Amino acid sequence: MTQKEFIKVLEEKCYSYEIEGDKIVVTHKGDIILFNNFNSIPFGVEFNSNGVVYLYELKDLPSEVIFNNKGDVVLDSIKNISPYVKFNNSGNIRLELLGGIWFDKWKGNIKGIGYKRLLNKMVSLGLFNR
Repeated sequence: MTQKEFIKVLEEKCYSYEIEGDKIVVTHKGDIILFNNFNSIPFGVEFNSNGVVYLYELKDLPSEVIFNNKGDVVLDSIKNISPYVKFNNSGNIRLELLGGIWFDKWKGNIKGIGYKRLLNKMVSLGLFNR
């Protein structure tokens, strides 16, 4: 999906956003819900919304996607995560890649290491980049 196509989707759903250089920063005050054949987003998207980000049918997370939202991130169909994706959201993350469970409940977590810190390290190492 191109940036222009993504902006069109945001506008159709009345989700506020800003353009910062090459980045699209989604600033919507509530939840972001994208589905119904919505299976890609462009690189360089930052979610700064105040709610949950639901990307139900998204297959790939491209480079420079950053989650700074104030809620959970739901990625029920994700198959590939670029090493340059960051999860800085204040909520949890649900990944289909790990059996569709919430990441804080994943049995591979390491006691004493924050689950998001672990997830971001795994992403940066390319463990979800197929």
